[in-house]
Amino acid sequence: MQACSMLAKVSAAAVFGIDAIPVSVEVDVTPGLPLLTMVGLPDTTVRESRDRVRTAIRNSGFPFPSERVTVSLAPADVRKVGAAFDLPIALGVLAASGLLPHRESTRFTIVGGLSLDGRIPPMRGLLPIAVSARQCASGLVFPAGNLQEAGIVEGLPLFPVSSLLEAARVVTSPNPLPAAAEVRVEDLEHVPADDLAEVRGQLMGRRALEIAAAGAHHLLFSGPPGAGKTMLARRLPGLLPPLSFDEALTVTTIHSVAGLLPPGGGLLRSRPFRAPHHTCSDVSLVGGGSIPRPGELSLAHGGVLFLDELPEFSRRVLETLRQPLEQGVVHIARAARSASFPAEIMLVAAMNPCPCGFATDRTRTCRCAPGTIERYQRRLSGPLRDRFDLTVEVQAVPWKDVRATTPIESTRDVRRRVMDARAAQQIRQGCLNGRLDARQVQRICRPADKSVETLLGRGVARLGLSVRGVTRVLRIARTIADLAGSAGVERPHLAEALEFRASEGLADNRLHVPVVEQY
Repeated sequence: MQACSMLAKVSAAAVFGIDAIPVSVEVDVTPGLPLLTMVGLPDTTVRESRDRVRTAIRNSGFPFPSERVTVSLAPADVRKVGAAFDLPIALGVLAASGLLPHRESTRFTIVGGLSLDGRIPPMRGLLPIAVSARQCASGLVFPAGNLQEAGIVEGLPLFPVSSLLEAARVVTSPNPLPAAAEVRVEDLEHVPADDLAEVRGQLMGRRALEIAAAGAHHLLFSGPPGAGKTMLARRLPGLLPPLSFDEALTVTTIHSVAGLLPPGGGLLRSRPFRAPHHTCSDVSLVGGGSIPRPGELSLAHGGVLFLDELPEFSRRVLETLRQPLEQGVVHIARAARSASFPAEIMLVAAMNPCPCGFATDRTRTCRCAPGTIERYQRRLSGPLRDRFDLTVEVQAVPWKDVRATTPIESTRDVRRRVMDARAAQQIRQGCLNGRLDARQVQRICRPADKSVETLLGRGVARLGLSVRGVTRVLRIARTIADLAGSAGVERPHLAEALEFRASEGLADNRLHVPVVEQY
């Protein structure tokens, strides 16, 4: 039995939201009954670590102290979650027992879970911990299976370990050699490789995809079943440019915290495409929980969130989207601390015009009662509909057009125009047109001359546009002008933007008079 109390301190980290908070693991071994006590707001997983740590230490060839062991996780007001505290606690116990020479060290930030045989499996949420360790100017001792992920952070000494014995050798060595990691670029597995060249007909839908991709506009497809709404939506990610490094770092961090990185995965450079089922809850879509986790909205950050069968989603779920769509971020407030998750997305949705789906079909008859159609469309509130910049009515393609062999423009060709338009927007205003606020719209999207202003006035009167509706039309017109390489918004650009606004009335099955008259 030890004659006196022995204390050891080890640096670790806790993840909250997509940020990491430094945590000090203090272990004290004193004479008394054999007992391991843990304080510092640990959750159930952390409290269970006492059995994993005890067994892993013994199976690694070390004796576990037969005295009273007290583990304190500071700061005490931050909830500690997950098995990543197993390794720092185990090393703290060994140091406090006198089995390791260093009882207090800030050289390393140590994280990792433990198997009962002392092995260290890969963990989730390592990337924000690596960023925190670099800010603290310490090396990082972490599971070897996360080497590619940790290697994304430059200037950080990396010490990957696969067992408790190996971790003990690293922390006791006077000059351990850090490992080198070649950053590997990963593609998200759920990004489809479908090509626009495979889409026959649907000229309006293809054009809407191009405009939406060029300006980061939200897009709603409406049409009968089998018309190609989902097919079009799944081809949108291919039109988007790769993520920049800063964007890729944020996207990778979100997926790391959510535990969705591929095994041994590195930096994610392709745009995410998320398509949750319509039975999902508001928490799974937007994020939250007692311990805040990113939802589908944040997992789609920098990419596309696709909501198929939009009216089938719960009204409460859909209404939670309104504020994040405007702000580009999800704020989750809890009693002790608040978390923020990035959520700059392109929202693409698809819906049928009525429960049977054939209200606007040209070949099949709708048998829904008018009241049924109206109730179905009212599942989407006006404020939510107002978030969509583009609304397109999609019709089924005739069989002869499906079988046609005429060459069609590919995704690569359209993507080239999209990237040129995006580059022009970044040079002109530092953001994409879909992110412009009302004040910027007045300055950047002004009609080129008086005739265009007159056309806008006629469109506002004809379609009954609100101020927000006019802002949407001008943003779309500016994007169309960018795709055409035009310095200003001309009549053809505004006329096409107004046509998409007119299509919204047709898709709602409320506007039955055509707006075909030349503006």
